[in-house]
Amino acid sequence: MSIRRITMTPGARRVLEAASRLFYERGIHAVGVDLIAAEAGVTKKTLYDRFGSKEQLVVEYLAARDERWRQFLAERTPEVGAGPADRVLAVFEASRAWMSENGAKGCSMVKAHAEISDPVHPAFAIITAQKQWMLALFTGLVGELGPDRADERARTLMLLHEGALVAHGVRVFPDPIGHARDEAGRLLADWAREAAG
Repeated sequence: MSIRRITMTPGARRVLEAASRLFYERGIHAVGVDLIAAEAGVTKKTLYDRFGSKEQLVVEYLAARDERWRQFLAERTPEVGAGPADRVLAVFEASRAWMSENGAKGCSMVKAHAEISDPVHPAFAIITAQKQWMLALFTGLVGELGPDRADERARTLMLLHEGALVAHGVRVFPDPIGHARDEAGRLLADWAREAAG
């Protein structure tokens, strides 16, 4: 499914910045276009002229957040000089840093999915694609350790990772992402021993 995106003007960027902050802090359904326009310092007409609908604004919010996350992760995941296990653990460390800087309330995709569960909504595809991308990333990294059971092991890492993001957002216990990273490290060490025979 192709996701329609818009070209950002300075006014559209102000709207998107305001909407992104409000959607993340308060929830997508709880935030109306009047509030977004007021926070961005534009008229509601300008908002609709730039985005066409609140739905498109949600698409831009989630797509921009996903792009920022992927760039953030790419900058923090070593490509050269590190083994696949180190790169897996770097994903957890990047998530920990991201949440510290950008995610006090947890994963924006998980939060959005709680409000957007209809596959017809254009933002739904962004949410699911982001999680599929993460699973593919773990699958590729675990596959480098050895192809046996790579899919199953990647799912295990994904569950640790996503569960840690949710636990971070609800603040049940301190540093859930660090805890998940440590658990992932133990699993990776076990898998490496199994592969060595």
